[in-house]
Amino acid sequence: MEQGNNGQNLLDLQEFDEEALKRESQELLEMRYLTKENAVFRRTEGGFVSLSFGGKEYARVGVYLTFPLTEPEEYISIREADEKAKEIGLIQKLSQLDQEQQEMIREQIRLRYFMPVIQKVLDVKDEYGYAYWNVVTGFGACRFTTRMSGDAVVVLGESRLLVTDIDGNRYEIPDFEKLSVSERKKLDLFM
Repeated sequence: MEQGNNGQNLLDLQEFDEEALKRESQELLEMRYLTKENAVFRRTEGGFVSLSFGGKEYARVGVYLTFPLTEPEEYISIREADEKAKEIGLIQKLSQLDQEQQEMIREQIRLRYFMPVIQKVLDVKDEYGYAYWNVVTGFGACRFTTRMSGDAVVVLGESRLLVTDIDGNRYEIPDFEKLSVSERKKLDLFM
């Protein structure tokens, strides 16, 4: 066996607690639903959300959508706000919480899943495997770059498009058919 500088067996330095590992594994597999009866969400001074659940206080939690594009108000994962983002529990349906708590959760979802709607496509230029977009969104004029690969523009239904730029920012075109003919031609590169 390898020896450390102080002569201790290296395996002794890394204590292995099999029971703790089993408990943690069991916790990860357990499905916990957060309801208005067992969970209390509060707004923090910094504009985040805290949670009281199962006898524990979480000073800050993260809100993640399990099905962000198809069911944005169902099966919402509430996680610890550290780098591991360990799941605390699920909100089965947002509508089952009190109105004030629903709004807190919706606000956190809007911040995490910020996705401007493209209202007008002014120009799309293809150069060296990248597309340079010039658009107007609900938040004003915007320029961004996408790769020309197949995953930059994804069709989410009959005419709904999701555009993802090289930085991971997402933009939505709710109805491709409502764009003008010249705007649709600019998107032929991706269709």
